[in-house]
Amino acid sequence: MQDTLFNFIAKYISLTEEEKNAIISLDIFRSVKKGTVLLKEGQKSKDSYFVLKGCIRTYYIIDGEEKTTAFYTEMEGLTPPCVLSKTPSEYYVSCVEDTILTVSNSDMEAEMNSKFPKFETMCKMLSEELLAKKQIDFDEFKTSSPEQRYLNLLQKRPDLIQRVPQHQLASYLGIKPQSLSRLRARILKKNKS
Repeated sequence: MQDTLFNFIAKYISLTEEEKNAIISLDIFRSVKKGTVLLKEGQKSKDSYFVLKGCIRTYYIIDGEEKTTAFYTEMEGLTPPCVLSKTPSEYYVSCVEDTILTVSNSDMEAEMNSKFPKFETMCKMLSEELLAKKQIDFDEFKTSSPEQRYLNLLQKRPDLIQRVPQHQLASYLGIKPQSLSRLRARILKKNKS
């Protein structure tokens, strides 16, 4: 799994053997079972996650109902806002599938950035990419109908349709599971005619 991470990093910066060994020595690789909750509402955390294999999701529980806000799959990272604000988390993070990820904290990151300044450069690039992607996703969500959201998902992240339980997918799209079933049937019918 470390090679998967190194290949990803290589898209942004080149690593020396010393830098690779420094990453390995951090002991950041974790295998986590499907259903494991990594972060709970009200919990404080310093942990950031990077998915090497599998899928994690963020969700709120509002009036007893889960409201999924995001899915993170291979080569996607998540630093929950509570890590930066040093306040209790407002949402949950859990594994949708058996997942292999890296778990790092702000202390580790500060140490790596001071030893190897190019990591800070890479983190800045990743943050900028993520911020731009999140803004586009948010704008698309706010300006589109549930059907358009589903079609966007089919186009941009088709793997989620197979990997994620329908009720979580419906919540992510901002609709009820029954509405998602009707929507899928309608789209299927349109495509056949």
